[in-house]
Amino acid sequence: MARGIVRQFQDKRALSRLNNRDKEAFIKAYDENVAEIYRFVYFKIGHQEEAHDLTSMIFLKTWNHIQNKTLEDAKTLRALLYKIARTSIIDYYRDTGAKMKATLSLDNEEHPLDLPDKDAPDLNENLDLKTDFQLIKSKLPLLKEEYREVIIMRFINDLSLEEIADVTGKSRGALRVLIHRALSALRGLVEKELKEQK
Repeated sequence: MARGIVRQFQDKRALSRLNNRDKEAFIKAYDENVAEIYRFVYFKIGHQEEAHDLTSMIFLKTWNHIQNKTLEDAKTLRALLYKIARTSIIDYYRDTGAKMKATLSLDNEEHPLDLPDKDAPDLNENLDLKTDFQLIKSKLPLLKEEYREVIIMRFINDLSLEEIADVTGKSRGALRVLIHRALSALRGLVEKELKEQK
């Protein structure tokens, strides 16, 4: 909890520095956030090359907003990046007509997906399952879009409810309900897979 508060404070300070077109602050923001934004994009579109390209575009759009002094109304830098990422992903689907892959390959050596190990116990605990986190991740593409999005933000990228509310425009109460439904849907998919494996 304290770590999240510190992160939000640092993000607010970074956003303030970016509003002043601080190039060093932008480079630091890129270094600190690129892996997280890439994970978000990748889990949303399911294609590694496109996820890398889209992640680069998201940071370019962020820099352009900074240069043009048109930064969106966001409470933190992290929220701003996610807002731009969500819009960019919508544009990607509209422009390409792409569909989400039904599987996510997590073992690509050229572009490894750097997933923090600390997330696995949290998600397992919330699912009330003692199962392989890889199995849970393999079921994400089968969820409906809004469920997948909140699970990625909350459990994989470790955003607080306040940050997700800022990104999505939903209330904390609505998010709690959405997260509960998303976890229930994911639990159902994982339990079905486990039964089929027996």
